[in-house]
Amino acid sequence: MKDPMRSKQILRLLFWESTIRCNLSCAHCRRIESDEQAYRDMSTAQAKALIEQLAELGRGQPMMPVLVFSGGEPLCREDLFELIGAARSSGITPALATNGTLIDETVAGRISESRVARVSISLDGATAEVHNRLRKLEGSFESAIEGIGHLRNKNVPFQINITMTKHNAHQLEDVYELAKSLGAVAVHIFMLVPVGCGQSLADTDMLSPEQYEQKMVDICKLDGRGELQVKVTCGPHYERVIRQQGLYKARAKAGHPGGSVPGGGHQGTSRGCLAGLGVLFVGHQGDVFPCGYLPVNCGNVLADKLSDIWYNSKDLARMREGSELEGKCGACGYRQICGGCRGRAYAAEGNYMAEEPFCAYVPPEAAR
Repeated sequence: MKDPMRSKQILRLLFWESTIRCNLSCAHCRRIESDEQAYRDMSTAQAKALIEQLAELGRGQPMMPVLVFSGGEPLCREDLFELIGAARSSGITPALATNGTLIDETVAGRISESRVARVSISLDGATAEVHNRLRKLEGSFESAIEGIGHLRNKNVPFQINITMTKHNAHQLEDVYELAKSLGAVAVHIFMLVPVGCGQSLADTDMLSPEQYEQKMVDICKLDGRGELQVKVTCGPHYERVIRQQGLYKARAKAGHPGGSVPGGGHQGTSRGCLAGLGVLFVGHQGDVFPCGYLPVNCGNVLADKLSDIWYNSKDLARMREGSELEGKCGACGYRQICGGCRGRAYAAEGNYMAEEPFCAYVPPEAAR
């Protein structure tokens, strides 16, 4: 007899830190290990075993998960395209997350031939001055734009990712317009979580709760244009804002202008924080985390089956249930669609069930 609880626990996206190596040293990166630790990256055989484990899990679900090859910089991994091919052969939808600076005409051709569903390119500003400051490398903006051009020439679908900080928040609409002019299918906006190298930005570049709230409204207005698919990551209170602003029903009815979202979308009731709910992150040594910004180790795929971790982890179960949320998150009427960022709660309090520290909303339920 099929376990009814398992049918609700659908893994939609698995982000794999395919290598710790990277050609950049971005100020807000989640990684804390240096390139010298790359010898600990999973081997080709181990990576293929992970892919098979993911495929086995997916065959027991209504849908096969998307595997996002991330890093570090995944294009630094020599067997990357072999592994992308293995994923596709197993029925898994592969996607690629890259800084774009290593994509020349040849690499773009290989990406096209690999038939990844989508490539995400990080642009943390609409100008070289802003982007290069966060990426800590002069010329990285120009190289990323050039890489995007090569992808466009090969008809590879791509999206633009931006990590929002005080330093670049004023360029939000400019990045949106740039993405549109470049031919992107989507803009994904990541709200900074102070982990890894990003911990140093916690005091200097984190938006205040009030600034976050205003940016959520600004994003909502861009989303409402219906020109590009807009998605907010690590900003779960966006699910509240789009309802308060009257956008949710219109967006759900119209669908995404940029096509389907690999791994999900907004059909039916969605949830802001998907850590452990529809998303997992596997580190370069096989450790499994609820997401890439929440350093709570739930197991290791080199020692345990991915499906066992997904279905049996007590930490993942607590996050899914949500009944133990504390502070105003626990009292909030939007807790089932928002949940607060568990990564920011953990960074602030060392407790992933604490209230979201960067949410300005005071629920009426908490004020009673």
